[in-house]
Amino acid sequence: MTSGSDSGAAEDDGVTGEHTTTGDQGPGGTARTPKKPRSFWKELPILIGIALVLALLIKTFLVQAFSIPSDSMQNTLQQGDRVLVDKLTPWFGSEPERGEVVVFHDPDNWLAGEPTTDPNALQTFLSWIGLMPSAEEKDLIKRVVGVGGDTIECKNTGPLTVNGKALNEQSYVYAGNTPCSQDDQGGQFKVKVPEGYIWVMGDHRQNSRDSRYNQADKNHGMVPVKDVVGRAVVVAWPINRWSTLPVPDTFDQPGLNAQPAAAGLPAAPQGLALAGVVPVVWWRRRKQ
Repeated sequence: MTSGSDSGAAEDDGVTGEHTTTGDQGPGGTARTPKKPRSFWKELPILIGIALVLALLIKTFLVQAFSIPSDSMQNTLQQGDRVLVDKLTPWFGSEPERGEVVVFHDPDNWLAGEPTTDPNALQTFLSWIGLMPSAEEKDLIKRVVGVGGDTIECKNTGPLTVNGKALNEQSYVYAGNTPCSQDDQGGQFKVKVPEGYIWVMGDHRQNSRDSRYNQADKNHGMVPVKDVVGRAVVVAWPINRWSTLPVPDTFDQPGLNAQPAAAGLPAAPQGLALAGVVPVVWWRRRKQ
């Protein structure tokens, strides 16, 4: 004879036992059909799609690979090198600094007459996802030697001076070159850089069509900051040339930031000076 509480407990146990199921059974003890794993071939298009979206986002907002097409930046960069360019900081309105190697869009037909190549299907695809630069993009790569407000001057074979300070460029100017070129095409100059622009020169001084030789264009050889794609930070390929691209120490010398007034120097029209520029903070300078 059991008590009422014992009977209730037994009934509770009985009810619980009747509805207990195992992992392989559904409610009421029916068999549960296991889910089949999704086929790899069905998932592959999804994975490829995600990878492409990520690649496009990285190319657009973070970093992009560019190929060096000429010898104008020797020996810092060799023809055929692949460099990685920081594209993130310009999105925040940051501006380039002296000594940085930057990629920029052709300001005013600087590449006129340069040979172009027709990419094959693989190169077109790789450029679309950002692993190679597009053949349709007319971009150049040079070193910034002057920013807005700077006075840049070349006399005879050099040295190049910025705001009256001579630059020691031995660490990056191509061996055998002189810092300044003695010619009547633009190698001898004195210019004041307007705000919102930069003055660029190649490290292979006697083999670089840069700001010096484009002073007849609409910007007087200056490159609008809004046309700067980003700063080249790493030589990524070939592997045996992997290296960073720091700012040379000569650009950190005391007094370089002094910007004396210079009357009568060529400058870009005022109407162009700040077109599309939002000044904030550029990437931090990296020393060698």
